[in-house]
Amino acid sequence: MSTSATDGALPDGFDWLSLDPEEEVVWAGNPHSSSLVPALVVGVPLSLVLVGIPIIVSAYLARENTEYVITTEALYKKRGVLSRDVKRVGFEKVQDTSYTQGFFGTQFGYGTVDISTAGGSGVELSFDSVGDPKRIQELVNERIRAREGRSSDEGESKGDVLEDILVELRAIRTAVEGPTDEGSDLDHADEEAVEVETDSPFVDGDDR
Repeated sequence: MSTSATDGALPDGFDWLSLDPEEEVVWAGNPHSSSLVPALVVGVPLSLVLVGIPIIVSAYLARENTEYVITTEALYKKRGVLSRDVKRVGFEKVQDTSYTQGFFGTQFGYGTVDISTAGGSGVELSFDSVGDPKRIQELVNERIRAREGRSSDEGESKGDVLEDILVELRAIRTAVEGPTDEGSDLDHADEEAVEVETDSPFVDGDDR
């Protein structure tokens, strides 16, 4: 049976995951148990000649050691039987999502969700053989939209800060240019006074 969690708590065995302080788990799980059906279909008949047993065992170990996590910030995938391979893709890099279901997936309700990133060459991360892949894709898209909305809000906050800075700059400009305008008025008044004195008959050179 597939292991999954959507209540923010990680199931046992997810000690490989290290989250940021503000990061919360949205969903966690591993490949659907029915994803072993193809290996059983091929492996059971071949087990009569001992070839099928390794096929079944390897498929079982691969499923048991593959885990997926969706958080509020990123997607995680861990796999590896003898070693450990952990991959993380942040939602800010996700460009496209899609899911596929083969014959057995359609019959048993599992499929693969593919994650493509901006600037990447094709699929960057895939959740293979997860139950209800359509719901997982919708969950990923919801987190992308939530992040975009949060970025938009942060943009408005930055706009408000810039507007406040502009208001302060206008106030400073008004304070600086105010005395300059008064000085210009005084200079203009002095010029008018000089013109009056020049036009006066008492300053005419002939009367001197």
